Amino acid sequence: MIDRARTGKTIPQTNGRSSDIVDSQTRSRMMAAVGQRDTAPEMKVRSILRGLGIRYRVHNRDLPGSPDIAHRGGKWAIFVNGCFWHGHKNCVKTKGGIGYRVPKTQSEFWFNKLLANRSRDAVRCRELRRMGYRVLILWECALRDVDRVIRRLRIFCKNENRACEQERT
Repeated sequence: MIDRARTGKTIPQTNGRSSDIVDSQTRSRMMAAVGQRDTAPEMKVRSILRGLGIRYRVHNRDLPGSPDIAHRGGKWAIFVNGCFWHGHKNCVKTKGGIGYRVPKTQSEFWFNKLLANRSRDAVRCRELRRMGYRVLILWECALRDVDRVIRRLRIFCKNENRACEQERT
């Protein structure tokens, strides 16, 4: 076991044994096929925003973290995060338990990668807040309850008094 003092999480060692159900080449091809832009969850949120009549821009590269969806005039940004890739804690979709899910194969690599993703996300949110933007993080698993997402987006995009918010599931 590898102990990570910073996060209090312990990573199991696999001693080179793979617990994956597919071979490494297939897994590599599957992981490489996961897109970074225009993902199904992101398209779902964009569709909801269009339905609400809310205008926005996508992938603003001149803003910290290139938010998935942003509105410069309203000074708000939305990140649509995949539960696995961004380490959603306590997520039923990834069955993360009390923390976030770390794959058993190459667990140290994945632990460090997911920790770095979470740290980078937090830094980008702070940078946007310093610029006066409100930030909403929508998790992939939260999109299952469309009515709740609609209410959340309606409030967030119209409200100017909120700082940084995160959809809790």
